[in-house]
Amino acid sequence: MRRILIFIAVAIVSLCTLTLAQSPAQPADGSSRKVMSRVPPVYPELAKRMHLQGVVKVEALVRPNGTVKSTRVLGGNPVLVESATAAVSKWKFEPSPEETTEVVQLTFVAE
Repeated sequence: MRRILIFIAVAIVSLCTLTLAQSPAQPADGSSRKVMSRVPPVYPELAKRMHLQGVVKVEALVRPNGTVKSTRVLGGNPVLVESATAAVSKWKFEPSPEETTEVVQLTFVAE
């Protein structure tokens, strides 16, 4: 019974991952600020063991000086979300006169 539940959970997570479009880590369309410095996300050990891959979409609130003030997950595999938000919070954007909201997508590919 436990194996069946684990299999079903893995199947659901995999299906959710497959529904997201894959693209490299980049600002989504309509972004007004360029990324000056990117920190790549660390591929989580659990994701490696489960052979998970997919896209995580993150919204970043960026200060005028280009540092990330806060992040909010818009979608993606829960196993990959923490790594994606940790990476995006370290990104640096070009300076701007005011705070902006930037949406980025990070793609995780099984190694």
